[in-house]
Amino acid sequence: MLLSARGLRKTYREGDRKLAVLTGVDLDISDGEQVALIGRSGSGKSTLLNLLGGIDRPDSGEISIRGTAFSRYGEPQRTLFRRRQVGFIYQAFNLIPTLTALENVALPLELNGTPGEQAESQALLLLERIGLADRAQAFPDRISGGEQQRVAIARALAHQPVLVLADEPTGNLDARTGRQVLDLLAELFTDRGNGLLIVTHSLEVAHRADRVLTLVDGRLEERVEGLAW
Repeated sequence: MLLSARGLRKTYREGDRKLAVLTGVDLDISDGEQVALIGRSGSGKSTLLNLLGGIDRPDSGEISIRGTAFSRYGEPQRTLFRRRQVGFIYQAFNLIPTLTALENVALPLELNGTPGEQAESQALLLLERIGLADRAQAFPDRISGGEQQRVAIARALAHQPVLVLADEPTGNLDARTGRQVLDLLAELFTDRGNGLLIVTHSLEVAHRADRVLTLVDGRLEERVEGLAW
């Protein structure tokens, strides 16, 4: 099993009261599986992604990737584990504005110890793969939203993570560009065989996945009918 999560609970404090966001989430993702996560706004989808990616820790429960229960780790260990094993794609792209497209894609490789020239060489190959080699030296504010998201996908996959977490990756794109980005993600994903969990409000996006899960009342359910956001 690529990812296994059991009994995840997460509560936040709002003033004098506690808000239970996740109340016992169980989730398995197999090697090569693409899973879509949908749910109403505020249902805890991004919270769950942050837990699965090691950005935050659950109040209780355990998360394992390839048998390593990294949710037990302290923050420094989780950071190192996340850098090696997890790739993130965000709605707002989250490219570093002071780095070129090439430098953005090379960054996760360098953080994992790949020497600079080798990292940039590998990053350039990825940019060629996504049709943006001619934009390698461009800064994020000089390329379109669709191009930024393609660079973000290349960055998320550069270090060959076993798990990719995508949070509304087409949310800031028009429908046509969004489909192109999803086609690219599917193509690159198929080649690498890692696991993908994609958070989305779009049923069109969700139905591209192998499995669709809905976050309802802090728990996951395998149903999509009757939902409105």
